[in-house]
Amino acid sequence: MLGLTPFNRSLVRRADEKDDFFNMIDEFFNDSFYPNRNLRRDTFKIDVKDEGDFFTVEADLPGIKNEEIELNYQDSQLMISVNREEEKKEEKNNYIHRERKFTSMRRAINLGDLVTEHIEAELKDGILTIKAPKATQIEQKTRIQIK
Repeated sequence: MLGLTPFNRSLVRRADEKDDFFNMIDEFFNDSFYPNRNLRRDTFKIDVKDEGDFFTVEADLPGIKNEEIELNYQDSQLMISVNREEEKKEEKNNYIHRERKFTSMRRAINLGDLVTEHIEAELKDGILTIKAPKATQIEQKTRIQIK
């Protein structure tokens, strides 16, 4: 039951279809515990700036805590992953209402070669700021003398 996703016809319709009665009903009865939830856009926004000797990456992560973020660098890609689990529990009279939500979001940014031991990251006011220094460019083309 935890892995089930609510069905919404508007997520599977074709671009040429118009809104119909079923989509209006789906939206009307959409669970208010997940406001503005859209599975196609359930991710976070990032900005990448080239500052010359380093890159600055800013990711909007409101309400996310440090322990819910994982930051990795491998094969020229900086990977930002967020894993969050929420549980809401209400008890009224004999009725118990429990809802669980697990969110997993990931963004990969190809930044090329970086000096991994000098990458810095800070989460402040819902914005993750990453400063990633570029590795010194090594000459890729070398002329070889023929003997």
